[in-house]
This record gives sequence, structure tokens and C-alpha cells, in this order.
Amino acid sequence: MEPSRDRRELLFQPRGIPPLGTATSLALQHLVAMIVGCVTPPIIIAGAIGLSQEEQVLLIQASLVMSAVSTFLQLFPVGGRFGSGLPVILGVSFAYVPSMQAIAASGGGVAAIAGAMIVGGIVAVLVGVFVRKIRRLCPPVITGTVVFTIGLSLYPTAINYMAGGTGNTYESVVEQQGLTEALVYGSWQNWLIAALTLAAVLVLNHKAKGICKLASILIGMLFGYAVAFCFGMVSFADVGDAAWFALPEPLHFGIRFELAPCVAIGLLFAINSIQAIGDFTATTVGGLDRDPTDRELQGGIIAYGASNILTALMGGLPTATYSQNVGIVTTNRVVNRTVFAIAGGFLLLAGVSPKFAALLTTIPQCVLGGATVTVCSTIAMTGMKLIASQDLTARNTTIVGLSAALGVGISQASEALSQFPEAFTMVFGQSPVVIATIMAVLLNLILPREK
Repeated sequence: MEPSRDRRELLFQPRGIPPLGTATSLALQHLVAMIVGCVTPPIIIAGAIGLSQEEQVLLIQASLVMSAVSTFLQLFPVGGRFGSGLPVILGVSFAYVPSMQAIAASGGGVAAIAGAMIVGGIVAVLVGVFVRKIRRLCPPVITGTVVFTIGLSLYPTAINYMAGGTGNTYESVVEQQGLTEALVYGSWQNWLIAALTLAAVLVLNHKAKGICKLASILIGMLFGYAVAFCFGMVSFADVGDAAWFALPEPLHFGIRFELAPCVAIGLLFAINSIQAIGDFTATTVGGLDRDPTDRELQGGIIAYGASNILTALMGGLPTATYSQNVGIVTTNRVVNRTVFAIAGGFLLLAGVSPKFAALLTTIPQCVLGGATVTVCSTIAMTGMKLIASQDLTARNTTIVGLSAALGVGISQASEALSQFPEAFTMVFGQSPVVIATIMAVLLNLILPREK
């Protein structure tokens, strides 16, 4: 019994081989928390561009495979420096979706997105090279504000998931797909299943012990999935039609450089590099009880930029650190990289096996929402923990409060920037993290320091 207990303790250490059964279940928890979020952006962009079914599959495959490769680069730094070495998961980022939709609307296509990604990747690499100097502009009150805002920005997503997903209208669900009305956005069935899933997660997280506590989110999802199946809300139609094995095709969509997309996506990469500092910080603070080192940040951001350049060449969409997975780390404090390597392996499998990916996407969004709303709250509270590590002076509270107010407020008031150019609103009006980060840095530089 003692050796088994000792190996289980390795779950809370970065190195070592924990029990593989436990590690696999925890890896699946990370996978199910992000797989739908990873698959959805390619589906959205494929629809906006008007890709064929075959090209849509290729876009999804490339995105999944490169998400796995990007994750491996972070877990196992090349040369000990090209990557963070921290327990993080990377996937296709929703932060770029509005900009990519605008590119699609202008007729740019995947080729223009790929060109902009290469420029953005170079920008991120430069941020990584100079991260030591940039970090001086980001004390705990700044990174805490960024992490806090990340958590806040995920709340609407979690709530929309709990209600069944905004894209699940009556027309799309019932009339076009012939599925049950229970899946329609806002139905009482969605809310019931989300509430039951949330209740299961809370009970397990606060009352259970051992693996049941550590894998509370996964077990809660399985419970919610079973209830949803009883309501007829799970369809395996796409699973049967999906192929068992297929490989992505590099440079299938081509590469084209256009000024407007390059500027918009390049700026977003710079902002997301700062956001990555927040995610890395939340991971180390929540899981390792320390701040990230300069080497970890530098290696992580450089690898983030370089991996996105490679992703563009492979025909995928932009990846970034996944905050919901950071939230899982801060919740269960499991930081062993074996767990994350297994999750990356499953993600790679999903990329080369469309059938496996299709099976994962059968999870109703209400189940995901009920399980991940706690993750969002944990992220926000991790940000508050960083903020509270500093004295809550008038200066610091102004930085946090005003930055979060402007970021969240403008993003929720969708028409507030309607008179500005579309490119401006595309960058600054879609995500509260962008404005909150910029404001926090500026206020930290401008406001006089207390003596």
C-alpha cells in the first residue's frame, strides 16, 4: 500500500511516473474540458469561409494535431529552453475567432489567416525574447488583473454552454438536424442537466477523497452525459460516418500575406503573449505555490510563437494556452507532466482519427457548461489571490477595478464601439482581456507610486 500511496503523491510533483490508471483518468478530464473548445473554432471559420466538408475535416485535423504538438513543446522543452516545462494545455483559441471571421468576410480565406499567423508568431517570439524586460511592466497586480479578467471573460461562455450553446437554435437542431428539442438553447432540460452536473462536481470536490476528488470534473461530466443520454440528447450519427484514420495535409490552403489581417492578428498575438504570462503565473501559483521563472516564461512564449508558425504551415488555426485547463490545475493541484503528456497523446489521436474526435464531440454543451463553470470561477479567484498578494492600496485597487471595468464593460456593451473602424472593434471590442491588459499596464506606468 505504501508504494502505491507514494506513487500517487507524484501527481502533485512535476516529475516522476504516477499510477498510469489515475494519470489517464486525470488526462481525460483535461481532454474533455478543452476538446469541444478546440474543435468549435475550426467549424465556425470553415462555415464563415464556405469550405467543403473535406476541407473542413482537414482544418479540424490540422488544428487538433498542432494543438498536441504545441502542448508537447511546452511540456518537454527542446534543449531545455524552447518551451516552458510547465503543466499547460494548448488548443485552438477563441480569442482569434472574431478577427478570423472578419478576414473570412473580406474574402481572405485560410491562406490569409495563415499568413497573419506567421507574422503573429514572429511577434510572439519577439515578446518572448524580451520577456524579462516586459515582465517588469507586469508585477503581480498586473498579472493578477489579467488572470482575473480571463476568469470573468469565461463566465458568459460557461453560462451559454449550460444553456445548451447559442448556436443550437430550433432551426439548426430540430429542423435541419432532426434532433430533440431538448438540445435547443435555453431549454429546461439543458439547465437541469447542467445543474445536476455542477452538483455532482461540487459534491465530489468537497466530500470525496482520492481519485474521486481529483477527477471530480470528469466524473461529473460522465454523470451529466448519462443523464443527457436518457433525455435523448446524445447522437452518434457523426461517429458512424467518421473515418478511423486520416492525416492532415501541410500547405493545403496555401499562405497569403495581407496587411490588415497581419496587423490585427499580430496585435492579438502580442496581447495573448501577455495573457500567456497570466496563464503561466496562474498555473505555477495555483499548482506549485510559486511564481514562474524568467526562463519558463521566455521559453514558453517563444515556443508559443514558433509553434503557431508551424501550425500555419500545417494548415491549422492559432493556438494558445487554455485557461479552463489552468483552472483544473488550480482546482486539483495535479502538475505531473505525465498527465498532460497523456492528454496531448489523446489530442494527437483525435487529430489523426476523426472517429475519436467525433465521439468526444457528442458531449452535450450543457454538460460541459455545468462542469466547467467551477473552473472559470477558480481562474478568477486565482487572479484575486495574485492581486491580494500585494497591498490593496488605493493605487492597486484603481488599477484592478478600472482595468476590469473597462475591459468587461466594453466587451459586454456590443454597440459601444460601433462607430469605430471594423478592424478596431475586431481587436479591442471582442475580448475584455485585451483592454484590461492594456489599461492595467498603462495605469501601472502612469499612476504615482505610494511612498
